Amino acid sequence: MGIEVLPATAGRFDDVATMLGPKKPDSTVCWCLSHRVDSRTNRELVGPARREYVRELTTRPVAPGVLAYDGGGVVGWAAVAPRSELPFQRSRLIPHVDDLPVWSLWCVRVRPGHRGQGIAHALLRGAVDYAASQGAPAVEGYPADSGDRKVDTTMAFVGTRRLFEAAGFTKAADTDAVAGGFPRVLMRRALG
Repeated sequence: MGIEVLPATAGRFDDVATMLGPKKPDSTVCWCLSHRVDSRTNRELVGPARREYVRELTTRPVAPGVLAYDGGGVVGWAAVAPRSELPFQRSRLIPHVDDLPVWSLWCVRVRPGHRGQGIAHALLRGAVDYAASQGAPAVEGYPADSGDRKVDTTMAFVGTRRLFEAAGFTKAADTDAVAGGFPRVLMRRALG
């Protein structure tokens, strides 16, 4: 059975929680909010409030990302949304290439035990397909440009330039951002 990628809707919130939530319910972990909300809101959302914020995101008409399933079980997550709704819109480190209302794809997570099976590739394809279905003219990512070197697992959520290239993205600009000690580049894929 192949990998299926679906929008992270309210009916799939338990799977979102599996991918993003902490082992201890009261812990304050990212929940993929660090790059979705402004820094003040990010600081104010602690413990279970982060979970509830993400739960609310899944009820909106546009899902906050996509989930990958293999054999019925959730194995991956990718965050994708209009850049205009994200802190990337005002970023001093990630430039704007033009005025196109692009979507950003900034987080790719694969569950331990499922890595190295093509799930990250499926997630990028699924995120691009979802953005296209919502009318996005293009999707951007801001991965690490690590060449053949391995990115530390804690910073690998941004993806790598090679991963994005394999999904049809091309380098559109350099950035002033870094991840895991590697420069990040702005990769873009036009849609439509």
